[in-house]
Amino acid sequence: MKKFKTLLISSMLVVGVVGGSIALPSPTVSAKSAAEEIGDGAKTTGQESKNTLGDNFKTVTNILLFLIGAISVIMLIIGGFRYVVSAGDSGATKGAKDTILYAVIGIIVAVLAYAIVNFVLKQFTSP
Repeated sequence: MKKFKTLLISSMLVVGVVGGSIALPSPTVSAKSAAEEIGDGAKTTGQESKNTLGDNFKTVTNILLFLIGAISVIMLIIGGFRYVVSAGDSGATKGAKDTILYAVIGIIVAVLAYAIVNFVLKQFTSP
């Protein structure tokens, strides 16, 4: 059981690191000087900034919800594996069913949270 927990924790860390590195945007490097940036900003006063607070909040929320969903799917797979390997033991079967149930609840919560956050942000950021 200790090996199983170690495997579970290490797989969650790998998913978090890989998912986080894929989902995070890479910074862009500008070859312009600060004076040129200010000059360009003065010329384009009619344009909106691309990185608003709502966009940043949406990005962070989507990354966190992606991680929650990924962990829930991994737990669903682990629960199914535990159910198959339980070999009729009632305690192991009950634990596997609970794992599957909580993983499905986690997936539902992640999808609903995604929908709610995007709906609320759309309502507050629309003109």
